[in-house]
This record gives sequence, structure tokens and C-alpha cells, in this order.
Amino acid sequence: MLTAQASPTTLRRREPFPAAAHQLRLAGKPSTLAMLRRPVIRAVISSGDSKTGVEKAAEKAVESDLSSAKSGGVSVRAVIRIRKKMKERLLEKIEDQWDSFLNGIGRGISLQLISQEAHLGKSDETFVRGWLPRLSDNPYVVEYGADMVVPSDFGQPGAVVVTNFHEKEVFLMEIVVHGFKEPVFFTADTWIHSRNDNPESRIIFKNQAYLPSETPPGLKNIRNEELLRVRGNGKGVRKLHERIYDYAVYNDLGSPDKDEELARPVLGGEERLYPRRCRTGRRPSLTDPDTESRIEKPDPVYVPRDETFEEVKQSTFSAGRLKAVLHNLIPLIVSTLADSDIPFTNFSDIDDLYNDDILLPKGAKKTHLLANLMDQVLNVGDNLLKYEIPAIIRRDRFSWLRDNEFARQTLAGVNPVNIELLKELPILSKLDPEIYGPPESAITKEIITRELNGISVEDAIEKKKLFIIDYHDLLLPFVEKMNELPDRKAYASRTVFFFDDGILRPIVIELSLPPTSSSKRNKKIYTHGHGATTSWIWKLAKAHVCSNDAGAHQLVNHWLRTHACTEPYIIATNRQLSAMHPIYKLLHPHMRYTMEINALARQSLINGGGVIEACFSPGKYAMEISSAAYESLWQFDREALPADLLHRGMAVEDPTAPGGVKLLIEDYPYAADALLIWAAIQELVESYVEHYYSEPNSISSDVELQAWWDEIKNVGHHDKRNETWWPNLNTQDDLSSILTTMIWTASGQHAAINFGQYPFGGYVPNRPTLMRKLIPQPGDPEYERFLHNPEYTFLTSLPTQLQATKVMAVQDSLSTHSPDEEYLHQLDQIHRLSSNDPVVQKFFENFSVQLEEVERIINLRNKNIELTNRTGAGVPPYELLLPTSPPGVTGRGIPNSISI
Repeated sequence: MLTAQASPTTLRRREPFPAAAHQLRLAGKPSTLAMLRRPVIRAVISSGDSKTGVEKAAEKAVESDLSSAKSGGVSVRAVIRIRKKMKERLLEKIEDQWDSFLNGIGRGISLQLISQEAHLGKSDETFVRGWLPRLSDNPYVVEYGADMVVPSDFGQPGAVVVTNFHEKEVFLMEIVVHGFKEPVFFTADTWIHSRNDNPESRIIFKNQAYLPSETPPGLKNIRNEELLRVRGNGKGVRKLHERIYDYAVYNDLGSPDKDEELARPVLGGEERLYPRRCRTGRRPSLTDPDTESRIEKPDPVYVPRDETFEEVKQSTFSAGRLKAVLHNLIPLIVSTLADSDIPFTNFSDIDDLYNDDILLPKGAKKTHLLANLMDQVLNVGDNLLKYEIPAIIRRDRFSWLRDNEFARQTLAGVNPVNIELLKELPILSKLDPEIYGPPESAITKEIITRELNGISVEDAIEKKKLFIIDYHDLLLPFVEKMNELPDRKAYASRTVFFFDDGILRPIVIELSLPPTSSSKRNKKIYTHGHGATTSWIWKLAKAHVCSNDAGAHQLVNHWLRTHACTEPYIIATNRQLSAMHPIYKLLHPHMRYTMEINALARQSLINGGGVIEACFSPGKYAMEISSAAYESLWQFDREALPADLLHRGMAVEDPTAPGGVKLLIEDYPYAADALLIWAAIQELVESYVEHYYSEPNSISSDVELQAWWDEIKNVGHHDKRNETWWPNLNTQDDLSSILTTMIWTASGQHAAINFGQYPFGGYVPNRPTLMRKLIPQPGDPEYERFLHNPEYTFLTSLPTQLQATKVMAVQDSLSTHSPDEEYLHQLDQIHRLSSNDPVVQKFFENFSVQLEEVERIINLRNKNIELTNRTGAGVPPYELLLPTSPPGVTGRGIPNSISI
């Protein structure tokens, strides 16, 4: 019989509740494109007169069971919708027919309702079933039926137990239960593992947020049990179907078993501080017990199952495209160019990347994914590869040569977060003078004075007209080692800018090498000058600065501050906050795909011998520099946008302005637009927090929330656990500030520094990722050649054609929005599926309206001729923080999460 049990029963151990993915049900409908690729179950448990053919068949099939149900029971009916893959192979079609048969006879998926009331427990287990499955409105969704009876005093269902008896996992979208006072929604968006992989069932909670103290009695134990299961026990090798969230240090970047030259130090610990990553549990390498063995590409690295890319993303031109680039395209390029890895010798060589095609080997093997990539995205046909013209030279191919464009990109480029106010002279280093020489910079008051057009240095500092980008202390400890690498030559740099009449321009560049026995002060000063020789030397100096800026952008501002520092937030959120917790529901859309893209980066981008090492100046020391930046520069409280601007001296406090700050340089496109986004997020979060934490002490007494924040500080960022700058978590303001910072980092901040990589970096002279020569000095053999052909010296100092082509391919992929992207302005649609609270839904609707206004304001700014950093002859508009975007490399759009 299918009657529900009236007495409480002990639940058997089940796989924990995962991070639910909302990606395919925007505006109430799944993405049609996504439907093509994913096996999904959608269960709608209902009662009433409106019945589909399957509902009627299911009712007839279980009629005898229902007739013998307990008197006074309530009948509820289920319609189970299973989304099918497009089957390409005969075996897959046979497997699909078998799954349909099992569901038809009631042997595929079972459901069990759990009452919110502690004394009522759960209903009997019933299988979804139904003969001759009927296609739903979507051709890739098949419906089945199920019926069960619950006692009339069952109360409200609070959770559903789901068990998958199929051979393979399925994707459950949602369950809707009718037959109670109102429909009860259970949004799942989760993979349900097969019992063959794990005999434990899954629990899906209903769409209602509960603080721990408000949890209905019948769900309290389940809530706690689910959190315990998702944490795992810290032992064993993780399997791909699991949903275990745990921590590990970065000990998986090297491949010492493959080659001792690929050994890399562990990041995380007292020697090299770093955030924690997701634990995979792989065995130690054979040659170094501290290093985890590596998975050979293209095999996947473990991340919890619901954190992985959907098939639509894998098979289109975003993450799947990146994998194709890393695993297939780059080796093809290498095999084509490796025997002739030559430098660019004239600018027409670079132009040929966009005007001509690169011939790839005729016999090169292409995967289906690579062929799709080449044909649809990179304009490749007949074994030819061609790059799109980057936005930076599309309107003005010579803009990159000008000083004002060099300065403009510090405010409106892909890395607009390092410029800061120069507050005093002399400029002092914090490095040990016994090792790195005198702390005073070679940029003196007298040198600056000559570049100020009659204004005194004191006046310029007082009026806040001098700015600086300082990579001296970050890079100098590594420069000697970097310069010992083949074809790598680098300096530690400082660049001073002068802001006058609304225009920012560079006036002095200092390039430093480590001190030697003959020179304790190994620093060179460069200014623009007016002669031909000094002008070319100045171009070389700027190129070295751009190379340093490209490395700092990629290793610090992009990878470390967004990707790596966010991963511990995601792990702690899943380990410490129940899926029913309102803060879990708020944060969840901002965690989508981040762990998977980070795993892919560890596998192919930041690993020993990966693209970053091959194509950026630091080479094998890249991640050590990232670790040094984490130790000396990263503070959680300064990751808040207004705090960062205040710390860098780029703004002053102003309670009447967006974000509570006023910019020193009004025409600072990144900051001006970012503050609008920040203010909208802040207002949303403050309303949300006030709604759920209206009672005094409700934040300090929330055991899950306090455990979450403690774990982030003490485990996820263990190496920074004793810092005094960590915010407290006692008040609404505390919580709102923490959450706003996290959401901003995952959305607006990442968008601003990621999606402009190809538009700005796709033209190598504008942002060279490495330099291969030091600046020639009088008396050097290279100096005479420089005087004879300065263009040759400049171009041969840039990355080689192979290096440039590799990094362009990766930048192009990282700058791409996939078709299933979820954007910040769509949060109201996402939360409509996971919350039944109309007040909360109104918060998100208002937020979407605010973002529409933000987009309107940004578009108007981009037409304002007085804002010369975003308008003017050949000047591209600043669009990186426009909320919306179509798919592709668009240079705009703010996804909810770090998804590429």
C-alpha cells in the first residue's frame, strides 16, 4: 500500500543537499538549448481535475492501492517529467528506452514526503510510474505519474526523499505538490546520483527560508544531518558523483613525477600563505609526498557534482571552448609554430594575425568539440585559424602608442584597480634594505618638478594631482630569478602620473633591478623626452610597465582576489549553511561554476608548465608572486569597493554619493560605474538582511551563520586567521557589509577585470604579457642595433609569435559569455524559483529595475563628450560594467558568478 506512516521513523543516511543550480529555469522556463543536453526529472505532485494523459494513466495504474488507503487520508498525485538527452549512438538510445520502461513500471525513481511536524514523520515510499510516457510542452521532457496517500493530519510537507534506481544519474529540476492548502514547491536543480554509486537517498527541502531557530520540528534533525554529510570526513579520494565540500592547500600545481622541472612549491601554510581550495583526496605524487598527484587532461578534476559545468556550457564556446583551446588548439598551434618560434619583426606580422589565416597541420586530429569551436567561433575553416580584431585597435590602431591612452587604461582598462594617490615624497620601499638596497625611490622631487609644467611638487601633492602604480615591492624579490629564465627580462616598476585639466598622463617611470656588488641602487629613470631616441626608449619603458601590469592583473587582481579568495566562501557556505538558510539562498546564484573553473585553471592555466607560466613574465614563479601578494596585500575588509577606493586614495568619504564616497577623478569609468552597481547590491542585501534578522541578537544567535563566518576566517583563509582586520559579525550592518563584498567580488568586480582581457590584451603591443629583453643601454651591443632599427628592438622584446598566439587564444576564451550565462539583472527570475516570500521577491524585482537604470546611466555617460576617458575620437566606450550582454566576446555584461 502507498499510505503514509503516521509515526516518526529514522531516516537512513543520505547524500547531502548540494548547491542547487538555477541556471536553466529563468522566467519559469528551462533554456531550450540546455534541454538538448541534460537528463532531467521534473516532478509535479498534484491533485485536482486538470489531468494530463499520463496523470490519468498513473491514477488508473495505482487505483487499487488508493482504494485501500487509510480512511481520512489525502490523495496527492505526482507528474514526473524526465528530460532526455539527444541520443547519438545506438547504445544510448537503447539505454534511454530501458530507463523509460523502468519508469513506466514504477522501478526508476521513488519519492517520499516528509512532514514538517515532528510526530508525523514521512509518507510511504512510492515510485513514479506511468505507461506510454507523454512528451511535455518541451520535446526533451518526458512525463510520468505517481500517486500516494498521506494522513489528513499530515500537516505541510517540508521535504521530499528522492531515490534514483536507474543505472545513471538524472537531473531533478523541481517537485510541486498539490493537494494541500496551497501548492508546495521544491526547487531542486540538482543531480540525483544512482543508487549504484551511493545507496543513500537525497533530501530536497521546500522553497521556504528558515533560520536555524525557526526550522519546523520535523525538519530539524534532517537539516543538521544534511550539513554533516556534505562535509565528509576528510578522508579518501573523492568520486565525481559526490557532493562533498572540504578544504586543501594548493599542492596540486606541480608535476614532479612527470619532470623535476615541473615541481612547484605548496601554496598554503606558514611559508607561502594562500587561500584554501576544494579537497580532491588524490594520492601523493611518487617523488614528493607533499605534492598531490595530477589528473592528466582532459580527465576532470573533482568538484562537488552540482558545481560542475552544465553540458550546454561544456559544448559551446565558453568553458567547453576554453577546454578545447587548452587541450587541443594550443597543441596544434605549438606543432605549427614550434619549429619556427620567431619574434615579430615588424608590425605587419602582428596585423597578419587578424588579416590573414594561420595554417594548421593538415593531418592534425580534431575532436568534435574542437571542430565546432573552430568552425563557429574562431572563424576557422579548412584548417585555418583567424583572430578577431581587438576592440582597442578597432577604432584607432595607433591609440596604444599615445601616453594619454596608456594612462586612460589605468582608469578604464582591464586592470583599473592598481592606480593610487601619491601622498608624499620620497617614495619608500618596505623591503629589507640589507637585501634590496636603500628604500628610497630614484624618483625624486626634482625629477617630478621638471614634468609639472611650472607647478610645484608640494602644490601637486596638496591638490591631489599625482598618482602612482607601484609594483616595486611585489616584484623585486623575484626579478633576479625571473631574469634567469630563458627569454625573460623584467624590472620592478613604479610609474608616476600627473592629473591636470581633466587629463591623466604618465610623467616618470622607474625600472629597478636587484642590487649588485657594484651597484646597491640599481634603478633607472625614464621620462618621455622629445628626441627620437628618448621617445623609443620611453615606449620600451612603458611596455615593461604594461608587462608587469598584465602579470599583476592576472595573478593578483583576477585569479587571487576573485577566483581563489572566493572558493573558501563557496565551500563554507555549503558546509555550514543549510539549503533552507536565507543567506544560503541569497549567495547561491553567485557561486555557480566557480569551483569548476578554478579546477580547470589549476589543471591547465596556473599549473607548472601551464599557459600562465609559458606566456607571462614571472614564468615558473608566477604563483609564488600570487602568494606574496596574498600575504602582503589582501585584506577582506578592503575588498569592499568603497574601502578599496578610500585605501588607494582615489576617493573621499561622502555620505550623499553612491557607495558613500566621492571620486577624486570624476572621469574614472571603472569606479564611477562600479559604485552604481555596488550601491544597488548594497541596498538589496540590506533589505534582505533586515527582513530575516529583524529580532535583536538574531545574527549573533544564528549558529549556522556564526559557524560559517568562523570557518571562512579560520579554515578557508587559515593563513590569515589571526589578522585583526576581519570584520565582526554581530549586527545587521556587519552581515550586510560582508555579503555585499562577497556578491560584488563574484559579480561586478570579476566582470570588470575579466571580460576585457581580449578587447585590451588581444593586441600584443598594447599589453605584452612578458618582455624578452632589457632596455638597451649605451655601450651594450644591442644599443647600436636599437639606434639603427628601433622598431625591430621593440618588437623582438615582445612575446614571440607562438607565445602571443597562445595567450590570445586563452584571453579570447576567458572574455567570452556562454549562451547559458546568468546575469545580475536576472536575480529576480532566479529567486522566484527558490523563494515563496513575496516580500523577498519584491526586493529582487526592485533590484532588477535599479540595474536597468544603471545601464541607462552608463550608456548616457558613454555619450558624454566631457568624459574623455570613455568618449572621443577612436576611444572605445567603457561598457565592462553594463549589466546585460549577448553571448560571445562583447566587452560587457555582469554574470552573477565567476563562471569563466
